[in-house]
Amino acid sequence: MATHFTLSLSSSKPFKNSTFFTKNPSLHFKKPLSITSFQSPQPAAAAAVQTFWQWLSDQDVVSAKTPAKPGLVPQGLGLVAQRDISRNEVVLEIPKKLWINPDVVAASEIGNACSGLKPWVSVALFLIREKFKEDSTWRPYLDVLPESTNSTIFWSEEELAELQGTQLLSTTLGVKSYLQREFLKVEEEILVPHKQLFTSPVTLDDFSWAFGILRSRSFSRLRGQNLVLIPLADLVNHSPDITIEDGVYEIKGAGLFSRDLIFSLRSPISLKAGEQVLIQYNLNMSNAELAVDYGFIEAKSDRNMYTLTLQISESDPFFGDKLDIAETNGLGEIADFDIVLGNPLPPTLLPYLRLVALGGTDVFLLESIFRNTIWGHLELPVSPANEELICRVVRDACKSALSGYHTTIEEDEKLKRKELNPRLEIAVGIRAEEKKVLQQIDEIFKQRQSELDELEYYQERRLKDLGLVGEQGEIIFWESK
Repeated sequence: MATHFTLSLSSSKPFKNSTFFTKNPSLHFKKPLSITSFQSPQPAAAAAVQTFWQWLSDQDVVSAKTPAKPGLVPQGLGLVAQRDISRNEVVLEIPKKLWINPDVVAASEIGNACSGLKPWVSVALFLIREKFKEDSTWRPYLDVLPESTNSTIFWSEEELAELQGTQLLSTTLGVKSYLQREFLKVEEEILVPHKQLFTSPVTLDDFSWAFGILRSRSFSRLRGQNLVLIPLADLVNHSPDITIEDGVYEIKGAGLFSRDLIFSLRSPISLKAGEQVLIQYNLNMSNAELAVDYGFIEAKSDRNMYTLTLQISESDPFFGDKLDIAETNGLGEIADFDIVLGNPLPPTLLPYLRLVALGGTDVFLLESIFRNTIWGHLELPVSPANEELICRVVRDACKSALSGYHTTIEEDEKLKRKELNPRLEIAVGIRAEEKKVLQQIDEIFKQRQSELDELEYYQERRLKDLGLVGEQGEIIFWESK
């Protein structure tokens, strides 16, 4: 059956800068940050932490009674309980005077130059400028920030080669391309015309560093705050065992008439003195998203996801009708469907597949008389030809995507049992689980393909509604008297 059917499994969802910062705190790192991230031996790192703590004390932000303080932990840096802490107890309160956000940039020496920039770009330039200044008032905080993380945006070409065939590679390259475009714009509009504002030349590496810091450590969607770095609070590490997100942090009023703002962080679990304060970063992020934002992945199967992308071809003779139907049902010309390992297919996937594949004698369903009911019809098999086509196209796309990896699942599983460096561990984990999801999708449609003769299609359902099919499925004829 001839039809215009576009299905992409080879690339990831496009990188959207509008959703650049997640709703949850982008804070620290599960595995990537080691003492070498400070480019100094452990004693120097410990000294930097002590200086940072003293700076916070001088600002009257912390004291000996503060429930948690920064410390060297297996992940690198983290928040360590100074005493036993109860569940939901406030462990930190950071006043607004110590936040870094677009308002701070606007009030700084580069405020006028950065006016009109994207919020994250202006904060990134502020971080870079303060990092260059030896006498920066933010120096104690800047000195405990890592030079890089294990986010895939910092990987070398050799390391990225381990992601061959994965959607994570496509996403990473998309982010890096976006970064480069943004940097070229900033260079032309800000850095060259305002050289006097920066004590050293700003490079793409500097810009990428600031991007990575914001991506991994910023808080967003707090009360009145779209983007904010909160020193000390951003040291809290992630735990996959914590499944509570809501109520862990908030912005609340303080002082006379509650005009002053304070960021408050609570511990979601009870702790003993000496244990780390840990939180859940984001329950809804996939492993690929965790790898880009934070530089780690989890072993939980529901973090493993593959995005199936469908598109209504503009060359389809029924493009307008199909697009109208898709949009009426909350979809569009291009639709992404996240397939999670071990979970059923998204409920709108099959209807959209059938819509895209609709052709031949089935196009009568596109007529205006069916416009209000067609989606209900698409939720069930339309015809043998339509159902066979979607099964074949999806299975072909899965096989094509699977051929793009340079290792098998079995080879990856063997590697998982070895001691791997954090970045290779991410690469092996991502590619193994992506392949498992692809195999799961293929198996679902293979099974469906084998059942084509057993399915009930539109014409049969219609005849039943008219009372023209008997209990055994036979067609009933009436003879005129």
